Amino acid sequence: MTLTFDAHPRSSLIVALDFDSLSSAVKFAKQVADLVGMFKIGNQLFTAAGPAAVKEISALGAGIFLDLKFHDIPNTVAGAVLSAAAMSGVQLVNVHALGGKAMLEAAVQAISAGVPMGADRPRLLAVTILTSMDQKAMKEVGINGAPKLRVVKLAQLAKSVGVDGVVASVQEAKDIRRACGREFLIVTPGVRPKEHAAAAGQDDQARKATPTEAIRAGADFVVVGRPILAAADPRAAAQSLVDEIAAAK
Repeated sequence: MTLTFDAHPRSSLIVALDFDSLSSAVKFAKQVADLVGMFKIGNQLFTAAGPAAVKEISALGAGIFLDLKFHDIPNTVAGAVLSAAAMSGVQLVNVHALGGKAMLEAAVQAISAGVPMGADRPRLLAVTILTSMDQKAMKEVGINGAPKLRVVKLAQLAKSVGVDGVVASVQEAKDIRRACGREFLIVTPGVRPKEHAAAAGQDDQARKATPTEAIRAGADFVVVGRPILAAADPRAAAQSLVDEIAAAK
């Protein structure tokens, strides 16, 4: 399947719109829309504004990563994925790999069901292990073993049923690429420019990396939030990240 994403380095940059109101999100997104490949709309903004958030943000020209991490019984997830895929501008949709094989299969079937024959469709991603979790946190919920081992196993499961890619930290990217091949998409959250990565006392990301590390490890997309959202000059911060991505490719 041919990807239609822009080959420009900015296409690899996904900016997380972690806002609790649509007006704030749109105001911010307008500042950097021409510098990024996609905006990520997650649970916070989607809960506040619903599908209107997708409509208004996508109208600015960048694609949408609808990051709602569906995790439920197969039939419910299929319905949610079908609705998500039908929203104009959505390029990436995700579910939790821990939902199991049947749930992943239902999501794979649903991602294409509402798209006209021959038309491009959103890509389906599986969330492996949240980047906020380390080995201790995993053990607390009954998942034993190193994060890397578990993440690669989940990625292989997702690929085996036709999922297009995964959301995983840079620490696992090389092993996922080796196990799942070049066409399998890898989206890495928890990405921080070097100066932010060094000063992360309040950061809830346990497995993070710089954009250069992510791209060189095999990531197709990097997700950045606070380093751009909280920057004194968001445009300069976004451009700096695009330049770093370009240098790493």
